[in-house]
Amino acid sequence: SQLPPEVFESKRFEIPRVRSGTVGMRTYIVNYKEIADALNRDPQHLLRFLSREMATAGTFDGTRAIFQGKFRSDTLDHLVKRYVEEFVVCPVCKRPDTKIVKERRFSFLSCEACGAKSSMRTV
Repeated sequence: SQLPPEVFESKRFEIPRVRSGTVGMRTYIVNYKEIADALNRDPQHLLRFLSREMATAGTFDGTRAIFQGKFRSDTLDHLVKRYVEEFVVCPVCKRPDTKIVKERRFSFLSCEACGAKSSMRTV
């Protein structure tokens, strides 16, 4: 009776596909804000992860992200999927109903569905 109503919904969690384009030596993720909102994460956190994984500079510009260099759309899709596995999905119940909680200098993944609290690496 204390569980939130989202636990009983059986809707499937889907990661939005990355829509990107390359202009010169820059790659733009057009639907970046939409992806961050669907994952329920801070756009800056996702940007830091992607920038480090691609070893390049990235900026957040309103609704899109801009990265230095040319990157294929399937590479970006794979990186977003890795982000979801590591920073969104609960390792205990495998549901995406989580949030990042910071206590002192440590970050934890707190699940709103099962109540689990797991430590996570910093980005």
